[in-house]
Amino acid sequence: SGMSFFDSEFVQKEMQDITVLQEKIYQSVFRFFSMSKEEKMEHVDDLEELLNKQKILYTRLSLSDDPKAKDMKENIMKEATMIGFPADVDLTTVFTNMNAMITNMKKAIEREG
Repeated sequence: SGMSFFDSEFVQKEMQDITVLQEKIYQSVFRFFSMSKEEKMEHVDDLEELLNKQKILYTRLSLSDDPKAKDMKENIMKEATMIGFPADVDLTTVFTNMNAMITNMKKAIEREG
């Protein structure tokens, strides 16, 4: 098809949402420990939403033949290795592990005073 992967309104909106969420998360990550219980929960919810959006986008990128989509997928892989994941890791596994991490974070916050 002549239409690029990135011409899709869905993809553009998802990428926009991801950027907004990332900025919100980066801003609050440094004051995480001084946050109230409610703020911490909101932060973790944002994190979870971000991961879910990235997971969907990654899955769509994986199914696309668009060269730009392939480039973006490679960039996501590079970012993953920069934060310590093995270069040959399957990102689906990474997302699954992150879901477990988020569940644990929520439990930990709920246990707080």
